Amino acid sequence: MHMADALLSPAVGGTMWAVAAGASVYSAHKVRQELDEKKVPLMGVLGAFVFAAQMINFTIPGTGSSGHLGGGLILAALLGPYAAFLTMASILTVQALFFADGGLLALGCNMVNLGMMSCFVAYPLFYKPLMRKPSPRKIFWGSMIAAVAALQLGSAGVVLETWISGVSQLPLGIFALLMQPIHLAIGIVEGLISAAVISFVWKARPEIVERTAAGESYGPIVLQPVISGFLTAALIIGGGLSWFASTHPDGLEWSVFHASGQEELEAKGGIYDILARWQEKVALLPDYGFKKPSDAGKPVQEETPAWPAVDGGTSVAGLAGGALTLALAVFLGYGIRWCKGRSV
Repeated sequence: MHMADALLSPAVGGTMWAVAAGASVYSAHKVRQELDEKKVPLMGVLGAFVFAAQMINFTIPGTGSSGHLGGGLILAALLGPYAAFLTMASILTVQALFFADGGLLALGCNMVNLGMMSCFVAYPLFYKPLMRKPSPRKIFWGSMIAAVAALQLGSAGVVLETWISGVSQLPLGIFALLMQPIHLAIGIVEGLISAAVISFVWKARPEIVERTAAGESYGPIVLQPVISGFLTAALIIGGGLSWFASTHPDGLEWSVFHASGQEELEAKGGIYDILARWQEKVALLPDYGFKKPSDAGKPVQEETPAWPAVDGGTSVAGLAGGALTLALAVFLGYGIRWCKGRSV
């Protein structure tokens, strides 16, 4: 559900950038107040894990569409909402800058739709109330309800943002009727995955889930096994399992095509061209693969994508992206801690 710049007007994109920046500053302030030093390495490895997991699109049967894990609920359940939002912001920033996944103008929207809806709405309203005394059943239903709610809210946000932007190719009613059902299906899968991951951590270190839900520090919990587990999973998923991503378009791309008849909408001129050129320069592995030589002037040949897509570029992108996300999230965590120490 990563939006492209062509889906937004500069005014809407800029406004959502301001909203996301405000949420980031507020989250940093809250993390600065409550920061548990043990949480910082976990922010990094969970960011790397979610980055890698987002590379694997799963097919939605009977639709010709696919979806991928958002991961916001997993982050919030294990880190708390504020550290989770900063971690999700790190993931989305790395994706946009180095992999051209999501537009730069749309980065604020993506942070709101994928981060704020999970961390600040679905988590406190639907998941956290069930976690006063966690149990496998409560974790399952809390994860399912919160994941579906987050995806429905996020997809509704996409629809409203494009409508307010005046994207005439995407009529409000038709686009909503396409976006909401397909993201309901994606949300159900996300709920199952989130429940499985949170349950795994709860069985291994129940204090993490319990203390996070209670807003408490990790205390004397030994986190090394959990950190090692998520780091190993990130390496395996990013380095190899990412080859098995579905070749179908994701829910947003599928909805755009069926609403407009175009696989991608284009916006040219002004800020769009400036941001596109800048993103092209900084994106080292666009679309999670090695840059290809220009095919300008050559006839276009339609090829059926291979599956699994065994590609060294994908593996490099998965590992590099995980490492960059880990580094950025840890930098933010320790930077906030350093600022707190300087102010004491």
